[in-house]
Amino acid sequence: MKQDQLFSLLDGFHIETPSWGYADTGTRFGKFLQPAAAATIDEKLADAGMVHRLTGCCPTVAVHVLWDFKPGVSPKEIAQTAKRNGVKIGSINPNLFQDQIYKFGSACSPDPAARAEADIHVAHCIEIGKQTDSNLLSFWLADGTNYPGQDDIVSRKKRLESALKSWHDLMPETMTMLVEYKPFEPAFYATDIADWGMAYLYAQKAGPRAKVLVDTGHHLPGANIEQIVAWLLDENRLGGFHFNDRKYADDDLTLGSIDPYAVFRIFHEIRTAAEVHGRDVSQIAYMIDQSHNLKPKIEAMIQTVTTAQELFAKACLVDREMLQAAQARRDLVDAEECLKAAFRTDVTPLLSEWRVRHDLAADPMAAYRASGYIEKITTERVDARKERGDTASTAYA
Repeated sequence: MKQDQLFSLLDGFHIETPSWGYADTGTRFGKFLQPAAAATIDEKLADAGMVHRLTGCCPTVAVHVLWDFKPGVSPKEIAQTAKRNGVKIGSINPNLFQDQIYKFGSACSPDPAARAEADIHVAHCIEIGKQTDSNLLSFWLADGTNYPGQDDIVSRKKRLESALKSWHDLMPETMTMLVEYKPFEPAFYATDIADWGMAYLYAQKAGPRAKVLVDTGHHLPGANIEQIVAWLLDENRLGGFHFNDRKYADDDLTLGSIDPYAVFRIFHEIRTAAEVHGRDVSQIAYMIDQSHNLKPKIEAMIQTVTTAQELFAKACLVDREMLQAAQARRDLVDAEECLKAAFRTDVTPLLSEWRVRHDLAADPMAAYRASGYIEKITTERVDARKERGDTASTAYA
């Protein structure tokens, strides 16, 4: 692939950062707080704007409705705050798992009051999407059961089918619904959207603007994620990704920290779908969903974004004509080497040149560390919390 072709593909490779990735997060056992962590939506959008200014490829910010949109604050005002920071509001993420009424599920719950509350909340989220000019409504449901016999499995399936269909039809035509799946947690017996096949069926029944969201951490050990991606692409039902990495389960580690070759293989299938099978991959939503509990928030985000760019660029460099020829003659060694050769390529100089051409720093991390931004916001945010009387910065408040 020629350099200009690669640069053109990099121009179209945008990665959405999540508002919650800039705030203090933790595990069910607790949190380790960081003095510079964002505590308000204004601070989250400021940090997201900083990441976009340094990397040039993160123009949108995913928002969580209960965490980012407080009573009395207009969604349009938040959209304007995003614009002032050089970004815009991206995917709208409903929260159907936090309130006490969802103890036994939301859309799948046997409690009619819980299902009604879910309907109200999703309608509110769609309205926020309209006001912020968002085109994505992204669902992750914690619905499921913990014990055999707790609820009827098929009844739960039918409740969710009905809910997703009604929510799909409520969306404006410019909006796409993303249906995420997860094999377990917090449901440990039967999760209502446990794998990509379930998500695919739900999306099919919901309507043409419903697609599957693949979270790279939401798979059982040994799952072939790139095969799932290839199938969904071929069925035109791949909506996007939540990128992270994992060693055991849904660890939410920074992308590529455990298995960068796996992420490369996912990007390879996407480029193969485009270049070999003629699929339109331009609308795939590349999003980050990580919990930076120990790493500095903004540095972890920059590290993730630049890693994603590197692995995407490597996948673009696969010689697919040579690969197809090796596949046709059943030459397993040469076929695999086509992938390995691209993966071994040092794309750092190419990415540096791409950044310089876009008036960006050749090394975003070095530029961030030299900017003085972290020192500035640490002082400002510690003082602001003292003034508000906050005892801790929380993502879930």
